Amino acid sequence: MRIIGLDPGTATTGYGIIDVVEGEPRVVTWGAIRTSADLDTPQRLQQIYEELTGLLREYQPQSAAIEEVFFGRNITTAISVGQARGVLILALANAGLPVEEYSPPKVKDAVTGYGKADKQQVQMMVRNLLQLEETPRPDDAADGLAVALTHYQHQRFSSLLPLDNQE
Repeated sequence: MRIIGLDPGTATTGYGIIDVVEGEPRVVTWGAIRTSADLDTPQRLQQIYEELTGLLREYQPQSAAIEEVFFGRNITTAISVGQARGVLILALANAGLPVEEYSPPKVKDAVTGYGKADKQQVQMMVRNLLQLEETPRPDDAADGLAVALTHYQHQRFSSLLPLDNQE
């Protein structure tokens, strides 16, 4: 199974793609979709859509996961991230992919075992879990991989649960 994980943002959207081979996650690629602050919002969103669509065509994942918006103190940033998320979800839906969404604490918990882990802890665990020589850069790409790993772990756990409890 090939999974794409996305860390949404208008300026930078991180992505990570993993394959699950014999029950183990293996990195395929990672990176970031970057847009220029000189562009108007519609053009930035269009660029995000087009670049993600190109990645989906190239790597053909079978499943997708995206991080939910974290509402901090800056509502303007949350709205902007929400717009990027909408465009990403549209591109995934147009590609016919099932999409799961995970909150930042769920991603941190799945990758580190602690829902309040800091960014460095998440990056270190992504590096260790995927047996990488270096920490993926930019940080958004490492976050995209963390989202993909979270989805892998949730799917794996779900597959272990019985379909019903009838005897």
